[in-house]
Amino acid sequence: MFKIASLNKISGKGLDKLSNKFIQTDLVDEAQAILVRSQDMLNMELSSSLLTIARAGAGYNNIPVDTCSKRGIVVFNTPGANANAVKELVITGLLLSARNIAEAISWTKTLTTDVEKSVEKHKSQFAGHEIKGKSLGVLGLGAIGVMVANTASDLGMHVYGYDPYLSIKSAHELDSRVKFMDDLNLLLPKCDYISLHIPFSNATKGFIGKDQISNMKRGVCVLNFSRDKIVDELEILAALSSGHVKQYVTDFPNENVIGNDKVISIPHLGASTKESEDNCAIMAVEQIVDYLENGNITNSVNFPDCRMGICNTQGRIGVLNKNVPAMLGKITNALAELNINISDLNNRSKGEYAYTLIDIDSNVDEDALRKLHEVDGIIAVRIIK
Repeated sequence: MFKIASLNKISGKGLDKLSNKFIQTDLVDEAQAILVRSQDMLNMELSSSLLTIARAGAGYNNIPVDTCSKRGIVVFNTPGANANAVKELVITGLLLSARNIAEAISWTKTLTTDVEKSVEKHKSQFAGHEIKGKSLGVLGLGAIGVMVANTASDLGMHVYGYDPYLSIKSAHELDSRVKFMDDLNLLLPKCDYISLHIPFSNATKGFIGKDQISNMKRGVCVLNFSRDKIVDELEILAALSSGHVKQYVTDFPNENVIGNDKVISIPHLGASTKESEDNCAIMAVEQIVDYLENGNITNSVNFPDCRMGICNTQGRIGVLNKNVPAMLGKITNALAELNINISDLNNRSKGEYAYTLIDIDSNVDEDALRKLHEVDGIIAVRIIK
């Protein structure tokens, strides 16, 4: 029986996907699995019983991934589960900017008398423009970026896409009308709008800085529904002050941008829909269940995807290890010395780490597997069946 703890409120539609091999617990230190949304786990002490964490959402900068990797804790996220919700809000932000809707609504709330007369007299100050025929640059073509690009194309915009790590899946899903560009410096000057969909990491911190902003078309609108730290906000504020950037639309309000008339701040509503919360919870739970019951990994941020379906042999072993030469040979040799016959095997690597699923023709216990634990470079070994 596996114990699973939730650090945030998780949709019941997701929790309903737990099999009868799971029980929910409030005692986090006893849990083999943790479900989390926004709670900060960076300084949390992780118990020795913990095997996996699933983030019900795409971002995972609230999870100590490096520590988890070294401990053999598989961290999952749910890419694409909230993509439609974020896409709809991005398009909303784009229209809010184009039609000066936020300013117009704020002004309308100040009216007390002669409302109709005042509206007709002053509405021209909020006149905007249509987005049809305008140019949009989408930086980052993951699940959300592709949906934004495709929808903007449907709305009649000229769309340019940029992603140096474009996946085959995203390439297939990207509308043929979207012009893919591999040089950011050539894309930026073409666009009336720039929409950011880049995952946050140390490498992408301040990705949009002084040089990138100066290369943008004057009067551009920048939309950030990715992470606040993707943008150097001091530089964007300077560009707003000079008029080089017309407006900044962000889903991440903070002290830097609050109160600026040229910033539309939305209180982190990107994935805040019931549908999105349901989808993320369902995916997160299904990934945890499949990993703990079958050893399969799908959508891990620190270990490679590796699947062998449901085990139909006497047993299955999962080995998490460092991605170093000759490791697979060491694993199979150790099993051979234990007279364990391998019927099937799947080995995958991702960066510094690797994972091996092994179906065997005989039962095995933890005591017999101590030889594997002794192999240099192996992080964790688990008997799955």
